[in-house]
Amino acid sequence: MTLSFEGFIKDVQYRAYLAENLPEYDFNGFDINRVGTSGKIIMPNGEFAYSKWVSPKRTRSYPFERLYNTFNSPMRLTIIPVLKDEGLDGDLDRIQYSTVSWMNLLNVYIVLAYYDRAVKNTRPLQSSKNKITSQEFNIKIVNDQILRISQYKQSALHWNRTLIEDSFVDIYKNALDSYEKISRKTGVLMHDRNIQEQYLATIMRDFLKFKDISLRGSRGASVRETQTLHSFEYLADGVKATFKIENYLGGTYYLTADEVVQEGDIYVIQESKNSTRGFLPSLSDVKDGLFKLILYSNLHTLKLNFAPVRFRSRLKLTGRKVRGALSMPCSEGELSSFFILNKNACTAREIAIIRKMNQEAAHNQKLEILISSNEKEHD
Repeated sequence: MTLSFEGFIKDVQYRAYLAENLPEYDFNGFDINRVGTSGKIIMPNGEFAYSKWVSPKRTRSYPFERLYNTFNSPMRLTIIPVLKDEGLDGDLDRIQYSTVSWMNLLNVYIVLAYYDRAVKNTRPLQSSKNKITSQEFNIKIVNDQILRISQYKQSALHWNRTLIEDSFVDIYKNALDSYEKISRKTGVLMHDRNIQEQYLATIMRDFLKFKDISLRGSRGASVRETQTLHSFEYLADGVKATFKIENYLGGTYYLTADEVVQEGDIYVIQESKNSTRGFLPSLSDVKDGLFKLILYSNLHTLKLNFAPVRFRSRLKLTGRKVRGALSMPCSEGELSSFFILNKNACTAREIAIIRKMNQEAAHNQKLEILISSNEKEHD
């Protein structure tokens, strides 16, 4: 069963307590290929927190963790490749409609990038295959967009929409041209360009038809996501759900949540992360889950079958070594009792992380964080 909700979001306010201190880079000489995965770009007229994706696919390399690390900054941009072709025998990933929806709703400026350098993959077991590696972004197109954003006077949503409408096709074709050059230089066969051109024509018909980027493909993708369970997720409480979310600017966006759990008359929008061996899931997993919940915890209203419902959001963390359970926000006494119960399993680093998560849950309304055992997995 899949539940279909409709939500409205006015504004997004959130404090990220697990965010890292961001390294700073001067825009003069800024090279996206030589900097950290997130940081601050110091401009003549201010600064931007940035994050970069190494693939347009959200399930690779934790791009949401990187975005989470930038969220305490008032101005945020994220650099996303329009596509990544790893060679005929490798993966081919393209930017998804729902990615644009996430960025629009969370007021993150998008920089559309493409790769123009790479080498043949010569690692053991890969050298005989049509695969490339060590891909690097075209620096000029990234820096040109960053400079334009620094001078831009309107919202991220307006910038993103204009960028998609005016520049997406050219950037995508630049990417295809670059992969042809990389193919000639490395001798590696790439995915069929004709099929890529067909895909581009299809995607642009949708972009042009839905000016606010409320795309059919996004809705279709959200439905497909609800039909897929990932082996690294521990989902046992509720059902998958789709969300049609509108904002004050009139945009409509389709997203999914891991699951929705009904507790009395309250619907809990839940992201679940599991550790099969340790105490807590990785910090990257935790940040990924928290980032997804930023949006849901900021919903102003939520409806199911056109009727308003009460709701909150929850990050559920399960681990093999956890004893008991902890629901945050909670008191210092509850924290201490949980740490005593788990003194032989929980490290000092994990204790520090849990304390920060308690602060995050206390500061941000409609957010709950639950830590419990995954013993049911082994029954």
